[in-house]
Amino acid sequence: MPAGVCGCCGPLRPRYKRLVDNIFPEDPKDGLSKSDMEKLTFYAVSAPEKLDRIGAYLAEKLSRDVVRHRYGYVVIAMEALDQLLMACHSQSIKPFVESFLHMVAKLLESREPDLQVLGTNSFVKFANIEEDTPSYHRRYDFFVSQFSAMCHSTHEDLETRTRIRVAGIKGLQGVVRKTVNDELQAIIWEPQHMDKLIPSMLFNMQDSEDLDRAGHPSTPSVVGQDGEENPAALAENCFRELLGRAAYGNMNNAVRPVLVHLDNHGLWDPNEFAVSCFRIIMYSIQAQHSHHVIQQVLNHLDTNNRNTPRVRAGIVQVLLETVAIAAKGSVGPTVLEVFNTLLKHLRMSVDLELGESSRRNSSTSMSSVRVKESDERIVQNAIIQTIGFFGGNLPDYQRAEVMMFIMGKIPVYGTPCHTLDTVKIGHQGTKRIQTMLLSSLIMVTSGFKSKSMAAALPPSFLDPLFSISLMEDSELRQLVLEILHNIIDRHDNRAKLRGIRIIPNVSALKFKREKISKQDITFMKKHGQQLYRHVYLGCKEDDNVHKNFELLFTTLAILTIELANEEVVIDLIRLSIALQEMVLANEENMSMFIRCGIMALVAAYLNFLSKMVANLPLCQHVSKVIELRNLDAPYLLPEHIFRDKCQLPDSLDKDDRQVYFQASDMAECLAGPGYNVERLSIPYVPQVTDEDRLSRRKSFVDTISLQVDIMSNSLPDKSQLAEEITFETLKKAIDTTGLEEQEREKRRQVMEKFQKAPFEEIAAHCESKANMLHDRLAQIFELTIRPPPSPSGVVSISAGHTQHPSVPVYEMKFPDLCVY
Repeated sequence: MPAGVCGCCGPLRPRYKRLVDNIFPEDPKDGLSKSDMEKLTFYAVSAPEKLDRIGAYLAEKLSRDVVRHRYGYVVIAMEALDQLLMACHSQSIKPFVESFLHMVAKLLESREPDLQVLGTNSFVKFANIEEDTPSYHRRYDFFVSQFSAMCHSTHEDLETRTRIRVAGIKGLQGVVRKTVNDELQAIIWEPQHMDKLIPSMLFNMQDSEDLDRAGHPSTPSVVGQDGEENPAALAENCFRELLGRAAYGNMNNAVRPVLVHLDNHGLWDPNEFAVSCFRIIMYSIQAQHSHHVIQQVLNHLDTNNRNTPRVRAGIVQVLLETVAIAAKGSVGPTVLEVFNTLLKHLRMSVDLELGESSRRNSSTSMSSVRVKESDERIVQNAIIQTIGFFGGNLPDYQRAEVMMFIMGKIPVYGTPCHTLDTVKIGHQGTKRIQTMLLSSLIMVTSGFKSKSMAAALPPSFLDPLFSISLMEDSELRQLVLEILHNIIDRHDNRAKLRGIRIIPNVSALKFKREKISKQDITFMKKHGQQLYRHVYLGCKEDDNVHKNFELLFTTLAILTIELANEEVVIDLIRLSIALQEMVLANEENMSMFIRCGIMALVAAYLNFLSKMVANLPLCQHVSKVIELRNLDAPYLLPEHIFRDKCQLPDSLDKDDRQVYFQASDMAECLAGPGYNVERLSIPYVPQVTDEDRLSRRKSFVDTISLQVDIMSNSLPDKSQLAEEITFETLKKAIDTTGLEEQEREKRRQVMEKFQKAPFEEIAAHCESKANMLHDRLAQIFELTIRPPPSPSGVVSISAGHTQHPSVPVYEMKFPDLCVY
C-alpha cells in the first residue's frame, strides 16, 4: 500500500488529533461537544506529556479559522483551551501555556472587537491560575502593549469602544496579577512598561472626569445602571491594585508616569483630577512608602519652577493633599525637606511677583500684570496653607522642630539669611515673606499643647520671635502675638475673652486653669522680664490699631491664667502702673489715640486681674476708678476709645488722681500674706537687652574718632602733682561729717534697692553696667594695641587693613609711670 494512503486514513491519525477534531461539530452554532471535550480532558490529564502537542494542534486550527473568518470555530477552540488550562496543573503545562498565549496574541492582533474581547477573557482566566513553579522565559511585553492600545480605543461606536476599553483594562489587570507576585517578572516595573500601564488607566479615569464636567455623571460602581461595565471604575480598581503591590524600590517608576500624564494633558489647572489621582495613590500604597511620593512631587515642583503660576499652584495643592494624608502615618526623613523646598518656591514666587510689579511701565498692559500678581498670590497662599497644614498635623515633637525651622527662615531686612537675599528682594518683599511665614507659624502652632513652657518657647525660638515683635509694622506684631497665644494658651481660654473690654463677671466665663508647675515658675523667673518688656514696648508703637490693643490684652490675660503666681501678679501690676506713668509723662510724644488706648488697656487688664485673684479690696479700688472714668473720662475705657468716631481729649490731666490707678492704694489692697507689696513701690523699668545696646552703639567712624593719648606729655608734671599744704586744706581734711552722711545715705539706698528689687532687675542693672564697661574697654584696647615691633619698619597690609610701620623698642616713648 502506498505511504500516502496512511495519511488519509482516520483510524491511523494520532489519538490526540482525533480527540481534538471530535470536539468541533459540523455546525459551529451547536457549540462545543461536551462529551468529546470530557474525553479530551481525560486524555490530557492521563498523558500530560501530550499537552504540548494538543496545544500546538489547537493553535494551528485556530490560526487557520481566524484567517478564514470562521469565528464560530475560533470560539470553540478558545473554550477548549480554557477548559484544558483549568484542568491541567502538571509540569508539562509550560509548553501548553506558550501555545495558549500564542493563540491569545493572534486574537488580540485581529481587528475584530469580538475576537479581541474573546482573547482578553481567556487571558484573564489564565491570569487567575496560580502556577506551582515560576516561569524563567515567559515575557508579557506584547500583552502590555496590546492591552494598553485597547484602553485607548477610538472606535466609532460608543458601545463597542466601551467593550474594547473594558477588555483592555481587564487584560492589564490580568498582567499585573500574573507578574507582580512573580519575582522573575520584576521587569514589569521597568519604566518602558509603567509608561504604558499607568497612562492607560489614567486615560480612562480621566475620561470619566470629563463626562462628569459635561453633565453626564458616571456611576462609581464597576457595573453601570444598564448592566455595562464602567471603564473608569475598572481602571481605578486596577490602578489601586497595582500601587498596592508596589515594593519599596518600584515607587518612583510607578509615580513618575502619573506626573508625566498630568503634564501632557494639562491637568494641573484645574487640578481636581490630579488631586483625585494622588489621593488614590496615597491611600493605596503602603504607609512607609509615603515619603517617596512626596519626594517625587517636590522634584516635579522644582522642575516646573518656571511654569505658569496656576500650574505651580496646582502642584502645591496636590502636595498639600499628599502631606495631609502622609502626616497621619509615616512621613519619613522628608519633613524638613518639604518645608525647605516650599520656602524656596515661596521666595521665587515673591521674586516673580515683585519683578512683574517693577515692569509695569513696560509694554505689558496693567491688566495682565495684575492678573500675574493675583496668580502669584494663589501660589503663595497654597504654599502657606501647605506649610501650616502639614506642620499642624505632625506629632508635637516634630512640630517643635518645624517651628524652629520656620523661625530660622524668617528674614530680617538688611541681614543675611540662609535662604533669602533680603537686599535683593527689598523691604517690600522681605515684609511679604515675613508675613506669610508668620501666618504659617500660626497654623503650625494652632492646637500645640506643651506641658512645659520652657520646651515650647526655648530661647532660640523666643528671641527671634520677640525681635520681630519690635518691628515698626503693626501687622507683623499682631502675628507674633497670635503665635504666642497659640503656644501659651494651653486650655483654649482665648475665645471666652471676646476682645478687649471691661468684663463684669470673670467667674461666669469659667476659665480652665491648672496649678502652675515648677517648670513654668522657673520659666517665668528666667523669661518673665523679657515678656513684660515686649508688652511694654509694643504698647507705645505709633501705628497700633484696635486689634493690636486687643491682642495685647489677650496676652496679659493668658499670662495671668496660665503662668501667674503671687510674684508674677505683682510684676504684672507694676507693668500696668508703668504703662500708665509712661502715658502721663509722654516722653515719646505719642498720639492721643495711642495714649488713651494704653489707658484703656490698663483699665481692662487690671479689672480682669483683680477679679482673677479674687481680692475684694483690689476689686473695689479698680471698680471705683472705672466708675469715675465712665463719668469724667470715658475715653480712657475700651468701650469708648475703640468705638468709631470717638471724641479724643486735647490733653490728659495728670493732677486728677482719681481717674488713675495708684500703686500705693493697690499695695494696701494686697497687704497680707502671699504678696510682696513692697515691690510695688519700685517702678518697673524695661530690661536692657543686646538689641538695645546694639541700637545705641556708635558707628565705626565714631569709635575711631575717640583718641586716647597715653604719652608722657599728656600726664601732669610732678610739680603739679604736689599740692600746696595750707590751713584750709587741713581743715577740710579734718571736717568729714557732711561727706560721711552723704556716704551713709547712698549706702542705705543701695542696700534698700538690693533688698526689695526683683532679682531680674538687679541682674539687668549689673549686666548693663558690665556691658558698658566691656564696650568701653574694647574700644580702648582696639585703639591702643599695636602689632609687635618689627625691625624692618615697613608698612604691611593684613586682613584688608593697613598697619602703620612698627617702631623699634629703643625708639618707643613710654609714660614715666610705665618706666622703672
